[in-house]
Amino acid sequence: WISLRLFFSDEPKLRVMGLFGCTHKTVAMGIPLINAMYENNENIGAYSLPLLIWHPMQLVVGTFLAPRLAAWVETEKARLEIKEDGEEDLAEKTGDTDKMQPDALADVDEEAAKSSS
Repeated sequence: WISLRLFFSDEPKLRVMGLFGCTHKTVAMGIPLINAMYENNENIGAYSLPLLIWHPMQLVVGTFLAPRLAAWVETEKARLEIKEDGEEDLAEKTGDTDKMQPDALADVDEEAAKSSS
């Protein structure tokens, strides 16, 4: 989480994606690695067991973390004043001037002046 903050300090969504994505690679890489290392060993099931327990545990913990992380992303976006793609376009289409940027408001005013002439 700390290293993700260093690399993606202004990208809260990427930090959350990194949190989930990095930890879930454990099973995808771990099982083939164990199979390659202990190919003919009769205890290969015992070696794989911790990974097979870890993965469902990650899913359960992730289920509880997801709403909190989503709220954190929204808080960080507000703090960093990050707008979603298309958010300004939606404000322009609906006429919601509270969400528009000042330059977008100037464009709307110019269009209104042209149409009234």
